[in-house]
Amino acid sequence: MSNRDIIVIGGSSGATSPLKTILGSLPADLPAAVFIVLHIPARSTGILATVAAAAGPLPVHPAVDGMEIKPGNVYLAVPDHHLILTEGRIKLGRGPRENMARPAIDPLFRSAAAAYGSRVIGVVLSGLLNDGASGLEAVKRCGGVAIVQDPADTIADEMPRSALEAVTVDLTIPSARIGDVLSDLAREAPGPGVPIPPEIRLEVDIAAGERVDSEILTKFADPSALTCPSCSGVLSTVRDAKPLRFRCQVGHALTAEVVAKEQENTIDEALRIALRIIEERAELVSRMAKDGRKSGRKAVADMYEARALEYRLYADVLRRAVLQSIASTDPRFDEDGQAPDG
Repeated sequence: MSNRDIIVIGGSSGATSPLKTILGSLPADLPAAVFIVLHIPARSTGILATVAAAAGPLPVHPAVDGMEIKPGNVYLAVPDHHLILTEGRIKLGRGPRENMARPAIDPLFRSAAAAYGSRVIGVVLSGLLNDGASGLEAVKRCGGVAIVQDPADTIADEMPRSALEAVTVDLTIPSARIGDVLSDLAREAPGPGVPIPPEIRLEVDIAAGERVDSEILTKFADPSALTCPSCSGVLSTVRDAKPLRFRCQVGHALTAEVVAKEQENTIDEALRIALRIIEERAELVSRMAKDGRKSGRKAVADMYEARALEYRLYADVLRRAVLQSIASTDPRFDEDGQAPDG
């Protein structure tokens, strides 16, 4: 092909509105195929109707395994399958989740980069955490064009900001301009081809459902002292990854930011369980103290009252820890667990 004919778009929270704007401004004669991954629930069906209604003159298709890729068409990832591009056709993968999601943005971007190199245009839209940053970096490494929605134009700016930190992007623009820019770029000749890094191909194979084990992982990652929040397996650090990310022996892929988020959730849950158990223990020994007094066992009653006081002190410490955990993960709350409005 003599033009950039593969456009891959990824988004999450807050991405539906900019996606509508982008698709609505693409022309009927767009000389490129468009592929979209939005992080959606496993049984979601409404997103297809939403995208189809916004796509203007371009037909929208739910991705089907083996479907031929044609310019002027929009292909949408379907629930519980990674959208993977091969030369001329779509492949649906049931490989491990990436950043707790399937479909995930990064496998689409990596597969496009591996199959089409400099013919690819990658676009990261609004979303939380840093999904898409690794995939966009792969697009750039393989000679493609990287576009990021202006963070100031987003509902959730974490994904765009993370992409900007990980990748030297070509354009950072509001969603209202992205459609016109894509139309222009799609008519331009791609840059020179570059060698495709073998680790990108390996990760595409994993997303497609190919075998993954320690032998495969050692080709592009090194074991770490961390465990996978999905399966509790050992995580390996992907070498020279931008952003920092990990894979386990099952193949789950997570950025450091997602691992930290999952750890915070686990810690919070553990603290709450411990708080409940200690409060129940304090209540139990208090009743035992009352029972001791009623039966005239003063020494036993005193012992249980002392224990009840001790447990309540422990509970106060844990309660403060829980509230501080809330404050550290949700800026709407202060260290006393109170919202600014009280």
